[in-house]
Amino acid sequence: MDDYLLKQMRTEAKAIFRESLRPVNPYGAVKNFVRIENDQLILGKDGEDQKTLDLKQFDRISLVGGGKATAPMAKAMEDLLGDRIHKGLINVKYGFTEELSVTQTVEASHPLPDENGVNGTKMILDFLAEAHERDLIFSLISGGGSALLCQPAPGISLREKQAVTGMLLDCGAGIDEINAVRKHISAAKGGQMARAAFPATVVNLMLSDVVGDKMDVIASGPFVPDSSTFEDALGILRKYDLKDVPEAIVQRLEEGAQGRIPDTPKAGDPVFLSVSNIIVGSNILSLEAAEKKAGDLGYNTLILSSLIEGETRDVARVHCAIAREICRSGRPIGKPACIISGGETTVTIRGRGLGGRNQEFCLMSAIEIAEFPEKIVILSGGTDGNDGPTDAAGAIVDPYTAERGRSAGLSAADFLNDNDAYHFFEKTEDLLMTGPTNTNVMDVRLLLIR
Repeated sequence: MDDYLLKQMRTEAKAIFRESLRPVNPYGAVKNFVRIENDQLILGKDGEDQKTLDLKQFDRISLVGGGKATAPMAKAMEDLLGDRIHKGLINVKYGFTEELSVTQTVEASHPLPDENGVNGTKMILDFLAEAHERDLIFSLISGGGSALLCQPAPGISLREKQAVTGMLLDCGAGIDEINAVRKHISAAKGGQMARAAFPATVVNLMLSDVVGDKMDVIASGPFVPDSSTFEDALGILRKYDLKDVPEAIVQRLEEGAQGRIPDTPKAGDPVFLSVSNIIVGSNILSLEAAEKKAGDLGYNTLILSSLIEGETRDVARVHCAIAREICRSGRPIGKPACIISGGETTVTIRGRGLGGRNQEFCLMSAIEIAEFPEKIVILSGGTDGNDGPTDAAGAIVDPYTAERGRSAGLSAADFLNDNDAYHFFEKTEDLLMTGPTNTNVMDVRLLLIR
């Protein structure tokens, strides 16, 4: 084995991943879409369709929002608007903060909500309820907002909401399915913040962490019309045959399906007449930046897709099959090759270990490429810097990762079966550690082959 070449490839993979984060920096993303000229607020990128609002028409300008990347988004708005801002209220994940001069920040738990998130959400909803037609409200939404903007609907406790959220995460439900249920047991999601803010003017800026950039799914769409229904939410619980769902939740969903509780606001509802929804950053921007960096390093590049979903282990097998095809036939691109993909996979929890979808992807890949004759490095990382409930962004593996585990007395297959990728990679020193990146546009996966 050419140790130097493999180490070089690992270094290159990390450099490509770091570069993928640059264009989705939340501060810069907001600045790309919002600017002020002579009291005119201009929304949209240069050369694209733009909307203009006259700031003199408004008595108050305020900021609200929630998500892992919301603090730097608020920083961008504070720098842009200065003392024009009347008030700011945002919920962020613990540690995902910025120094803000006007905006009050509540730190709360993700992915499972906590009381801080509930209290912060109540403060936002109470503030929105006071809005009038001469208010301009900027909503700053990013990935993680579903858990962070989490006030339960009447009659449901936080513990009950936590329980059903944990069940959905563990059973492998997709993010859109999880959010459909969340919307209907929440006081804020599925357009309900737009309902609270009406008749104010709302500019909703979103950093997308959702496959396909579906606006109603990003943070469960607090300012976006909801296409899901109470009946849909009930169907998801049935689909995964979830047991022990709290009775209060089942009762609310059943009453809603029977028309005894008003559903979330739908397209065409007047509450959305003065709401502008704008996506300021997404996964494809990260993949394009990774592609350029890999090309600069001499790799032939291919963006496979930014829309990849499915069971993590299956997705890993497909990526490794592509790597084998490149080595065998030079298709779809020849060596040196860099295959790039994005999106968000799911993990069905069967064990009691610690990890996340990116680490699980890499552990499955490490098994698949064990003793691979060619030089191959695989990296998978969450752009937010946190993979699942861990302090790692993901992992980076090569054909000798599984062997390094065996030398330490570890079986990669056993750790995979226990969903314990974190502790395996902790021993093999293959964890990808970035710390909080203050952005969140799903995952980036890299396959480097020489």
